[in-house]
Amino acid sequence: MLEYTGHLVFDIGLTTVLALRSKTEPGQITEADLKKVADFIQEQYAQDPLRSAYTVAFTSGAWFSQPAFWTQPEKQRDYAERVLRGYRSDIPTLDERCVFTGEPAVGIAFSDKLPAGRAFRQHIPMTLGENVINFYPGGTTGLPVSGKALLCIQAFPLGCAKCGGKLLAVHSDSSDIMRTFTARFLDENRKLINLAHEEKSAKLREASFSAKTLLITTLIDIEQERQDERAEHRPYSVTAYHLNNGGQSNALDARNPPLEIYHLPLEITGFLGRIVSAEYKSEWQAVGRRAWRMAQAEKKASAEDKPKKRRAKPETPAKEDTRPRRNFLYEDLFDLPGNARVFIRRYFLRIPIRNTFEDDPRRSYSLKDDANLVKWKLTQLFLERVMRMNASRIERIRELGDQLAAYVHAENDQKFFTTFYAEQRRYDVIRNALIKVNHARLKRGQPPIIKLDPYLEVFEDVDENGRSDWRLARDLVLIRMIERLYDLKWIEQHPDALPDVSDENATESGNSHSIGENS
Repeated sequence: MLEYTGHLVFDIGLTTVLALRSKTEPGQITEADLKKVADFIQEQYAQDPLRSAYTVAFTSGAWFSQPAFWTQPEKQRDYAERVLRGYRSDIPTLDERCVFTGEPAVGIAFSDKLPAGRAFRQHIPMTLGENVINFYPGGTTGLPVSGKALLCIQAFPLGCAKCGGKLLAVHSDSSDIMRTFTARFLDENRKLINLAHEEKSAKLREASFSAKTLLITTLIDIEQERQDERAEHRPYSVTAYHLNNGGQSNALDARNPPLEIYHLPLEITGFLGRIVSAEYKSEWQAVGRRAWRMAQAEKKASAEDKPKKRRAKPETPAKEDTRPRRNFLYEDLFDLPGNARVFIRRYFLRIPIRNTFEDDPRRSYSLKDDANLVKWKLTQLFLERVMRMNASRIERIRELGDQLAAYVHAENDQKFFTTFYAEQRRYDVIRNALIKVNHARLKRGQPPIIKLDPYLEVFEDVDENGRSDWRLARDLVLIRMIERLYDLKWIEQHPDALPDVSDENATESGNSHSIGENS
């Protein structure tokens, strides 16, 4: 009986088999199902667009992609039988065990020159070729595989998205999530196959997004569906593999390595699972809309404005034009939780980054334009789910933000607000500004805003480590202040109180660790 093994290529191949047969559990797969899958693969892989597209998974030496076979269909069918139909109960087996399933390895050779039951790079992505003896015990090359395992592995690319010249394969410790990703990618691939046939095209269209953006957009869609189910789901993590098994040139190109791994731990998937709920969805989408890369839209508009010219050959588009679209908010999720403070400043506090490409929308972030996007509830969810901040500290930060916003609004203290907002280097300046607020209130016979215990909990550590990252604490207080002052129309009435601040203004010094679980 088939079951998940934890191995990327086999597990995604297995979920692809399930999706092709509209089943949900590996134990439901029968030999008749495997036959249907083998028939589908044999038909589709032997013709374009998959014949050329899936050399990215199996190399140009695979049974379906060798040019010599295009004029020898009988030989191609023979090799397809060997690779795809070793699952049959009447096929002999070996004493060796499959490295994926533990079942007996299939007792047939996958080509005339290979040993029985042994698979190589053209059969299993990301493994070694036939003439490489390194990393095999005793120099015995190849991996022993069962017929069922090899069929699942042949189905593997159908359950991946093709983007950036590679395959995006998504694995998870939740079989439901992994199966849903695979089913979505398979459905899209089948549409693209039909489209290529209609257009008589030899190419399978690439995804319109970059790998990281595609991963997050798909995961958000999946989480939205899970929200609609109104059912409890256990936490999970996701690991995506952006891979290319074809050729050796990529292995030497640091800009385009054959394998890139993107991991989303429980904290991030848990955050995304909550962010799509009705409570947060509209605010999150508003932030996301301002994070899409601008280049394609700008270049398209520019191209439409230019007069049409007749050319003997179509002009090859610039490399930048052909890249999939990116969402920087989504892609920066992969740097969490380690880069949490920068993430908060950039997307929740709207601090721009100037030293970047012209098509990066984060260059134009501005509190003057984006104050309506500053939302404490998004920040609080992030602190709870991603940074695991202590609930008491979160509440202290919110209370201090409320109090300082009320003070600025009542007293119209633009000087304090500007200092608190703009100072990024010196903690003593921030502390003195808060002390002056207390002095001003005491002179008016009012109680102080800043009290010792809340102040220590927000800005100071309570152990021997000394002061924690005061910049993060200040940013969080600011987020709550700005939201309140925006609601009170103070931001709108005092645009000059917002100095031009960017991340390049700050020089990090001192202890810059994030406020985290033990805070």
